[in-house]
Amino acid sequence: MEIILELAEIVKKCELVSRNILMRKNTPHSEEKIQRNECLGKFDNLLYYGDNIDAILDLLNNGYNEKIDLIYIDPPFHTNANYSKRVVINYLGKKKALKYKAYTDIFKNGFKEYLEMITVRLLLMKELLSDRGSIYVHVDYRTVHYIKVIMDYIFGSESFLNEVVWSYKSGGSSKKQYSKKHDTILVYTKTKKYIFNPQKEKSYNRGYKPYKFKGVKEYQDTLGWYTLVNLKDVWQIDMVGRTSSERMGYETQKPEALLERIILTSSDNDSIVADFFSGSGTTIAVAEKNNRRWIGVDSASTSISTIRKRLAIIDSKDYRIIKFNRDSDIASIKYELISYDTVDKSTYRIRIALEEYNLDLDNLHINKKYIDTISEILENDSLSLIDYIYISIGQNNPLVVYEDYRDDKSLRIKEEVNFIVDKLNTDIRLNIIDVFGNISIKKIELMTK
Repeated sequence: MEIILELAEIVKKCELVSRNILMRKNTPHSEEKIQRNECLGKFDNLLYYGDNIDAILDLLNNGYNEKIDLIYIDPPFHTNANYSKRVVINYLGKKKALKYKAYTDIFKNGFKEYLEMITVRLLLMKELLSDRGSIYVHVDYRTVHYIKVIMDYIFGSESFLNEVVWSYKSGGSSKKQYSKKHDTILVYTKTKKYIFNPQKEKSYNRGYKPYKFKGVKEYQDTLGWYTLVNLKDVWQIDMVGRTSSERMGYETQKPEALLERIILTSSDNDSIVADFFSGSGTTIAVAEKNNRRWIGVDSASTSISTIRKRLAIIDSKDYRIIKFNRDSDIASIKYELISYDTVDKSTYRIRIALEEYNLDLDNLHINKKYIDTISEILENDSLSLIDYIYISIGQNNPLVVYEDYRDDKSLRIKEEVNFIVDKLNTDIRLNIIDVFGNISIKKIELMTK
């Protein structure tokens, strides 16, 4: 009972905090207002770089209150650990692996600070959830029982829909306890009018033999005979393995099959799907592939650069970036203008060569054991550190006219950039994101011929 009362106090405190935050509503928070399309209810896909509280306020300021049908969050689990991202560099034809801190799951003031962080954000997210909406909160054994009580307070125990168990295989086992091989996803709805499109799964017959029941359709695969039934609340889905084509190098990356079940079940084609702890961008990628509009938020440049690269891989350009965090200023790129020629009366073809990439190693947040290696790479093959490049036109809602990224085979970008613009007086910028998430932006200066 004492714990329940303490959690109630946390919720009450956070309700006051959230009300104070909402009082900041109707004051501009981003550099530019989100522009709604002419058709009512049709919004842009949005990628926020900054704190999710600022993102939520910006959304509320721009007409997104009660417009989001599905919120999925995979917040920190209170592991008291730092998490890294692993990257492989193609340095002078040889592969070198580097690791650096992607984000931290350490709270200086302990577990209460963690719970307050989650609670305030859940209260604010509820403002965005539509009457048809559901929220999925992905946690594990460390916090699930606490967060379940908090969500009962915020959404009402009657709005609790399911506790989904995601069971997976992973390395390691214990001789002193049962091996921990599952996460928990708590599902709550805003009202009783929630979207729910039942998905099917295989249910294998006993002995894998056909039942031959009248009116029951049966199927066969390499294991044996099965029927199709509506999904149960225990999901056996593989983690993102080391050799998976999905792998983005994030330690806590979630598989697309997991998010596809959630998105297809709890959203429709006209729905907006949001993830306020986007990480490696699995929610965004799956929403994009399934023709949902989406909103992603993360405060780490590593996350934003990973998501942008992931969207480039699936050829998605139909989104806008809203920045609250400043891009790092520890990186710079040098280029040479090769040529710009008239294609026709109104367009120009521009060619530039990337020459050198520089990093301020004193301000690079990476394990010291890698500094000498990175210094050597910068001296001899600096362009191998570039992960993603794009050319943008205009400062407000810039148009991307060229992009390239390191693929899994070559691990290199093209060192010559060739693109077309419709006029030379446009603000043209070369944008570089390196393997550590640092961003360098350089204006391309063209002399009038």
